[in-house]
Amino acid sequence: MPKGKDRPSIKDDDKYEALRDEGMSKEKAARIANAGDEASERGGESAPYEEWTKDELYDKAQEVGIEARSKMDKDELIDALRNH
Repeated sequence: MPKGKDRPSIKDDDKYEALRDEGMSKEKAARIANAGDEASERGGESAPYEEWTKDELYDKAQEVGIEARSKMDKDELIDALRNH
């Protein structure tokens, strides 16, 4: 089967495969591979997670689908968001 045909559309297959080889989840690798070059230009606009309130972190965790977030403290939410 040709590379990339066994999953939803990925804009940059090489980047996706490299990220997967580094151990990144399929979802995160796909998001990065599909973001394109403009993603690095947009980056850095948000404050570091350490400066967010626990409620803001919880809302973001809910937005990206992190489970068991209601049982997490602030540091656990930060870790979950960074490694999702």
